[in-house]
Amino acid sequence: MMRTVFAAAFALGAIAGSAQAMPLAPPGAGANGDVIAIAGGCGPGWHRGPYRGCLRNYANPAAHACPRGYHIGPGGACRGNGR
Repeated sequence: MMRTVFAAAFALGAIAGSAQAMPLAPPGAGANGDVIAIAGGCGPGWHRGPYRGCLRNYANPAAHACPRGYHIGPGGACRGNGR
């Protein structure tokens, strides 16, 4: 009985192992121009935040209250990250 179950499982695995979910594209197939790459679904100038919302990318350092490597701590003072 156990031998039959093992043989059936092996045969099923051999058959399923040869299936391909998505075959490779043939050589010489060009990229499709219909696809536009965007940043996480938010669009240019935005990125995906920690709770799946879109946040604006800031390139202006003057727009931040603290310099790079610091964050606003208790009382509104700038504290170093990791402290």
